Amino acid sequence: MRNTARWATILGLTATAVCGPLAGAGLAAPHAAPASLYAPSALVLTVGHGESLAASTPERAVTLSCAPRPAGTHPAARQACAELRLAAGDFDALATAGGDVLCTREYDPVVVTVDGVWEGRRVSYERTFSNECVKGAATSVFTF
Repeated sequence: MRNTARWATILGLTATAVCGPLAGAGLAAPHAAPASLYAPSALVLTVGHGESLAASTPERAVTLSCAPRPAGTHPAARQACAELRLAAGDFDALATAGGDVLCTREYDPVVVTVDGVWEGRRVSYERTFSNECVKGAATSVFTF
C-alpha cells in the first residue's frame, strides 16, 4: 500500500511538472495580443539599364513598406502604396497602366525589379520598359 501511494504521488507530481506549463500556455494563448494587425508588405525595388536583370547592373534601389503606414526610401511612398493597393499588388497591371503621357519611340531599355513581401505573400517581379519615359508613365511605383 505504501508503494502504491508513493508511485501515485510521483506520477502526479511528474504529470504536474510536465503538463502544467503546457496547460498554462494553452490558457494564456487566447488572451495574448497578436503580433501585428497587418500582413507584412515590405519591398525592395531596383532599376537599371539593359534588356534584363541578368544583362544589367541595378543603378538605383529603394525600399517600400506599406503597412501599417507608407514608409521607406521610395520618394513617393504614399502614392506608390495607394497604387499598389488599388491594383491588389498586381505589378503587371501597374506596368501596363500607361496614362496620358506621350513618349518617344527611342529604344533604351530599362529594367525594374521588385522583391519582397506584399500583404504576406512573397513577390518577385521583373519588367523591361523600352525607355525611361515609358517606365515613368506607367506608375509612380517605378519612379525613383
